[in-house]
Amino acid sequence: MAKSNKKPRELKGAKEGIVTLDEVKRDGEVVALLESANEQLRTIGYTEHGKRHASLVANIAQNVLLRLDYPERTAELAAIAGYLHDIGNAIHREGHAMASALIALDILRRLGMGVDEIALIMAAIGNHEQERGESVSDISAAVIIADKADVHRSRVQNPDMLTFDIHDRVNYAAQRSFVRVDAENRTITLELEVDTEISSVMEYFEIFMSRMLMTRRAVRFLDCEFVLTINETKMF
Repeated sequence: MAKSNKKPRELKGAKEGIVTLDEVKRDGEVVALLESANEQLRTIGYTEHGKRHASLVANIAQNVLLRLDYPERTAELAAIAGYLHDIGNAIHREGHAMASALIALDILRRLGMGVDEIALIMAAIGNHEQERGESVSDISAAVIIADKADVHRSRVQNPDMLTFDIHDRVNYAAQRSFVRVDAENRTITLELEVDTEISSVMEYFEIFMSRMLMTRRAVRFLDCEFVLTINETKMF
């Protein structure tokens, strides 16, 4: 797989129109679509995919690139992509990555963002799912890392523990998740604390193995090595 060994070139689109993460978060259409997307997923039994998840993915993606000394604007584009990456769930869960990318195109063009930046964001959003996505840029890799790191009990929307499925159980068992970037040693570590009385480590890998492998590829795209620790024990 080709890796990115250079810092991103200056983006022409950035000179055409600076659209910030704060503007995207405040946009009425974005707010409405994220709320609708999460409500639909809640109805069919999914974990949280609304503003909480969007904000966390945006923050992690931005921090990953900042800590690896990428330009601030590049990191902000990763944050915008992270914030919008699941907005297509307002249409349907199946194919939501493609839907999210197309919705982002419409929103960002309306807000006045330049086409160079929009293209990077669309590609990152369209490639964030493990079924058919891959890291296609540094921004894309950061979004993948951030998205797959969000495992936490606050994502569980089912109020009845007796009816938890494996996704509810694994997320509810996760008491802490943190992405640690060590720029000097070129490592990115996902640190998890899991209550094994609620869900076993084996159950975590049963549903998250493909996500962790995608994360590892994304980390390597950024010329780093991926480390996963669960309850302070190194898994890989």
